[in-house]
Amino acid sequence: MTMSIELSDIDLIVGKARKAQRDYEANGSQDLFDLACQAVAWALMKPENNQVLSQRAVEETGLGNAKDKTQKNHNKTLGLMRDLKGVKAFGHVTDDPQLGLTTYLRPKGVIAAIVPSTNPLATPVNNIINALKSGNSIVIAPSPKGAGVLRELLIIIHKNLEKIGLDKDLVQMVPIPPSKVKTQRLMELVDLLVVTGSPNNVRAGYSSGTPALGVGQGNVVTIIDETADLQQAAAKISASKTFDNATSCSSENAVIILKEVYEDALCALEQEGGLLLDQTESDRLVSTHWHNGKITKALLAQNIEVIIENLNLQERANSTTKFLMVPTKEAGSEAVLSGEKMSQFFALYVVENFDEAVATALKVQNYQGAGHSIGLHSYDEKRAHHLAMVAKTCRVIVNQAHCFATGGFFNNGLPFSLSMGCGSWGRNSIDDNLNWTHFVNKVKIVRVIEEDIPKLDDIFREFWNR
Repeated sequence: MTMSIELSDIDLIVGKARKAQRDYEANGSQDLFDLACQAVAWALMKPENNQVLSQRAVEETGLGNAKDKTQKNHNKTLGLMRDLKGVKAFGHVTDDPQLGLTTYLRPKGVIAAIVPSTNPLATPVNNIINALKSGNSIVIAPSPKGAGVLRELLIIIHKNLEKIGLDKDLVQMVPIPPSKVKTQRLMELVDLLVVTGSPNNVRAGYSSGTPALGVGQGNVVTIIDETADLQQAAAKISASKTFDNATSCSSENAVIILKEVYEDALCALEQEGGLLLDQTESDRLVSTHWHNGKITKALLAQNIEVIIENLNLQERANSTTKFLMVPTKEAGSEAVLSGEKMSQFFALYVVENFDEAVATALKVQNYQGAGHSIGLHSYDEKRAHHLAMVAKTCRVIVNQAHCFATGGFFNNGLPFSLSMGCGSWGRNSIDDNLNWTHFVNKVKIVRVIEEDIPKLDDIFREFWNR
């Protein structure tokens, strides 16, 4: 009986979303859709809303810290709105007289977005804005931890939508408490799935029978070579590793340093708040953070003070300690330390040369994080090109703080996003940052043009000559 009630609730929600979407598209225009995006963005970006909701998110999930979440919510939403400003995502967009083609953009329909507890505000808002930009409606399925604060955000979003005469049913969420049963039903009923979170969630999305945009697991490896500006590299790694207590999938999980500059690089990292652990301390960290290969809650996205206390490092750490560095030589499926951590420490590798650095990075990402991204601190441009051709990665982030840069930032050209596609290497259907272009159907008018039939010699000349 309870299960049937849960399913009927989802059926009702999707039915309301479908009606709201039909009206939104039928009576819509790009100007109206852009106004809807502004209404949603301001619901989170309004400073007093952002601060209160960020604090609530930390209280509810126990992950991250409110100050950084406030900054993340602001920057990610502002950057997305910058990307979308002036972009036409609905209706007639291009004509190509030479090919006789005219292109129109239409919405997918009703979107379902599965979102993680690590970003219970920024990720839903990003998905909502991308959906509304092109005339869709959307239903959010949050993690059980994070559902309460999302409900508070949706109350504000609904008020803002109603102020501009739009149906609040354009933006809904799975009723609290969320459950696998409810989410499964939602995935079966909608027109498109966007899945951000655990590999299990992504696999469930792909197997639901509904077209799905899943993104892969992060486990970022960053290489520091002998040409790097070591002080800048250390500062950027420190800022990235510690931001929001390392909740980002784009936070460095392993740092590989060439032996030639290891001592100087280590000194720079220590000056930026790094504490190098000895073997006993490293063993204690591993046994605390992982149990039977699975991450425990003890150090997960916690403040550094909590991590230091849980690992009995009070005598070694001091007020400047921001993150931990764990030396290791092992990488791959038998070395749990080389996996994703979501905590303020990283595995530290020393290698003889750049070839060994690449080989180590590949071992790490073949274990976890394939397709996501690799960081490189170097002023040898050839090495970035080399990584792009040999690593199973969709992004090579050069001389940047990785957790900010991977999802797009104000000083690089990637689209602002909180969901990074990992291509076939990460078993994903997309290889770029999730953005509005994934939320539209392209319609083409096709006209007769002059025939263009090649001669066989033009096509096969090189082969015949051989």
